[in-house]
Amino acid sequence: MHPGMFFWHGHRRAACGENGGWHAGPFGGGGGGDGEQFGGGSFGVRRPLRFLAYKLDLDEGQVTELAAILHDLKTERAQADVDNRRTTSALADAVASESFDEAKAQSAAGERVKSTERVQAAVTRALGRIHALLRPEQRAKLAYLLRTGALSM
Repeated sequence: MHPGMFFWHGHRRAACGENGGWHAGPFGGGGGGDGEQFGGGSFGVRRPLRFLAYKLDLDEGQVTELAAILHDLKTERAQADVDNRRTTSALADAVASESFDEAKAQSAAGERVKSTERVQAAVTRALGRIHALLRPEQRAKLAYLLRTGALSM
């Protein structure tokens, strides 16, 4: 083990507490306090459901509904990734052929635009559903997270 890791492991053990287990955070999972474990990912944070439940102080019913909303959004983004790979392949085929097939390239570019529009529509629908789910003080916190860049959509 690298010598610097002894310090890190000792620090993490101290942060875990008696019954929290290794790397226990506010929800028993990984990481420390106040959102340090939340970073990266397609929603702007690694664990958006856990992050939002913690930051917005959601009750159990809200967490369940938010999980469904985020799942739908994740599915739409996964489909957009598939579409992107397919259009990239079509563009490569247009370039690789003996003569450039402009119609094929234009069609692939158009499909990419449609895919992006579908994701944008899904994000808008998700925000509408989240808005309806939250109480006014939770909406204010969500707006703050969006404005400050702590959460991105």
